[in-house]
Amino acid sequence: MGKIIVIANQKGGVGKTTTAINLAACIAVAERKTLLVDIDPQANATSGVGLTPAEGKTIYQVLVGDARANGAVVETQVPFLSVLPSHINLVGAEIEMVDLERREHRLADALQTVKDDFEFIVVDCPPSLGLLTLNALTAADSVLIPVQCEYFALEGLGQLFNTINMVKKNLNKNLDIEGVLLTMFDSRLRLSNQIYDEVKRYFGDKVFKTLVTRNIRLSEAPSFGKPIILYDALSSGTRNYMELAKEILAKRGKHAEMTSFTGVSPSS
Repeated sequence: MGKIIVIANQKGGVGKTTTAINLAACIAVAERKTLLVDIDPQANATSGVGLTPAEGKTIYQVLVGDARANGAVVETQVPFLSVLPSHINLVGAEIEMVDLERREHRLADALQTVKDDFEFIVVDCPPSLGLLTLNALTAADSVLIPVQCEYFALEGLGQLFNTINMVKKNLNKNLDIEGVLLTMFDSRLRLSNQIYDEVKRYFGDKVFKTLVTRNIRLSEAPSFGKPIILYDALSSGTRNYMELAKEILAKRGKHAEMTSFTGVSPSS
């Protein structure tokens, strides 16, 4: 049964969608069947793996009960990686879901039709703590929190953790913190190192060893509809997300033997 990892932070611009796309792709490279679920109305995770958000079966229809999740899943150009796409019409879903039965459990219920088909399910959330994010946290086994190495990096994290604790108490007692991921790290900058020290002080061993460094190729890749491993297999972005995938697989006792599509080991 697939492990559901939600990527969440209500603060925008922290590398949330970048992390969802590239973590899912790198787990898939380890030949683990992976599903990327896009519940952000901006649909950037959908376009970031080369799909054009289109009318039809998307997460919107799934959440409002007009389609089953297993009928909306689409394969991607990455072997072992599929996506449950989003669309701009998801903007209205939170309003529609308010009056629906089990409104906080819509995603959890929907994913029951696909959980047995995948080892990992990675969910990209919108930059808010609304009903869509609540659905993701209610469905999740764990939540991964990206934190940008910039001023005000920890702003809003208190509210996020309050929401996580509320979900644990009332909706999903098994919800765990997968880890805190530092993004846009630059070892040459004093600020990056200060943020790293501060995050480590607050979160201790919940901080991933992997640091996602600033990388132009990583920011370019979504414009070409490709995860970084397809766009530039030798970039630091590829190495970073390969290492993150290895950390997550290792925590679950899964050996990760991963090579890039050029046949070059990411550690080379």
